[in-house]
Amino acid sequence: MNTYKCLNQNEFQYNEYKIVPIRYEDRLDIMKWRNEQIYHLRQEKPLTEKGQENYFKNTVSELFIEEKPNQILFSLLKNNICIGYGGLVHINWIDLHAEISFIMDTELESDNFEEIWSNFLYLIDKVAFNDLKIHKLNTFAYDLRPHLYDILEKNNYKKEAILKEHKYFNFKFIDVIVHAKINKNE
Repeated sequence: MNTYKCLNQNEFQYNEYKIVPIRYEDRLDIMKWRNEQIYHLRQEKPLTEKGQENYFKNTVSELFIEEKPNQILFSLLKNNICIGYGGLVHINWIDLHAEISFIMDTELESDNFEEIWSNFLYLIDKVAFNDLKIHKLNTFAYDLRPHLYDILEKNNYKKEAILKEHKYFNFKFIDVIVHAKINKNE
């Protein structure tokens, strides 16, 4: 298993959920989920196996050895089966803030969306606030999944901004909703 040089701890567990540094073996599942959920991601076109292979070999592999990578990605496991992936992206090491990125197995969304998101948020908070001493986390979500905002707010993320008509989607402009959480452990 790869480890991140920038982390003191590389595995974080809560009940049957665990995040581990993103695993090469999960790359094709991740590609599949990203392509299925492209509508709410900052992804312009479907990923290909060749492109995914290149991304893991040339981008992801470098993240493990950097002192201050711009992103730290994890595979989310439930009972040791990968059911999602995400992490901290757009990390600003000067101002100590980062954006949360997360997607789960598309087939699990209808019945397990809140449970999986809540467990991921709990675990990524531990990484960011306890290990990295990040000051502030935020999410940046196209206004396409209103059920996500309730989950964020139940997990102590506060709506911080609405970027009006910030994203062009399906021939119209839609809002982007930003939620944030401040590190209370400082």
